[in-house]
Amino acid sequence: MLAVFARNWRNALLGLAAVALSAPAWSQALEPLRVRLDWTPWGVHGAFHLAQQKGWYKQAGLDVSLEDGNGSVTTVQIVGAGDSFDLGHAALASAMIAREKGMPVKAVAVFARQSDIGLLVPADAGITGPAQLKGKKVAYTAGSLEAPFIDAFLAAGKLKKSDLELINVDAASKASTYAVGRADAAFSTIPFFLPVVSQNRPSSAVRFADFGLNMPSFGLFANESKLAQRRDAIERFASVSARAWEYIYAGHQDEAVAAILAQRPQARLDKKVLRGQIDALQPYFGQPAAGARLGAIVPQDWTQAVTTLSTVGLISASAEASSFYVPGLVHAERYDSLVQP
Repeated sequence: MLAVFARNWRNALLGLAAVALSAPAWSQALEPLRVRLDWTPWGVHGAFHLAQQKGWYKQAGLDVSLEDGNGSVTTVQIVGAGDSFDLGHAALASAMIAREKGMPVKAVAVFARQSDIGLLVPADAGITGPAQLKGKKVAYTAGSLEAPFIDAFLAAGKLKKSDLELINVDAASKASTYAVGRADAAFSTIPFFLPVVSQNRPSSAVRFADFGLNMPSFGLFANESKLAQRRDAIERFASVSARAWEYIYAGHQDEAVAAILAQRPQARLDKKVLRGQIDALQPYFGQPAAGARLGAIVPQDWTQAVTTLSTVGLISASAEASSFYVPGLVHAERYDSLVQP
């Protein structure tokens, strides 16, 4: 009896050893990666929380820590000037402007290829462009990303700021100012605010991108020193995140909503608003370039961005578009087998 027991125990140990040897390396040593987000939880973070919830980052060998932010500009400054984070997620125009001022940051992935800033208007107002804003009361935030583009946007409708009443409100008050009707329209980040304000005031959007003011929007960037030190880990995170976005927009939006709620239970988030934000974001992702997958850098987008930003004096017109990004880091296709429907 003892001999049989010993033989069975030995076989069990050998079986466990074989499982351990065949297990992927990530299960034994995960590489830590700290990521600073652009804002408090909202729909644009869907891919990160979903990949975290499903364990996709761990399966790619990463132990990811996601920290909420308080604005793209602040995230760019913290990631660009410090050593606390390996990667940042923000509106990439902010990273371009910071680099032009000497901060060593570069984009590594672009999820929303089209500018998300524009004008929120009541759905029944009949406002489809800047020309119809004459005499209107419009809310904006002086220190926001949209502020420098207002003159150029209005000029497309042959208007000047003096042709309308601009109300400068802080970012936290802008949505409520517009939603309760104290403004006829509001300049803002469309996918974030549109589902929020539409609960009280059904609204639509007029995109700056449709009036020649286009540039890459939300994506990932890193300090050049981190890119040199941790390129492989950054590449894995960017690629898994891109694949997660593909998964979400293949009909799994509600899974992304559930993941955000599960990952940020104390944030008191509205399920309907989160879904609305994810849906509102999709048009800004656009179609990947021929032969590319979501997340990949598209050079012509950055050429356009230089034109857009230089037109309003935020960067030099002679800036080299390729200096703002690192190509070839995003490979969503490597994780097709990982992310199963």
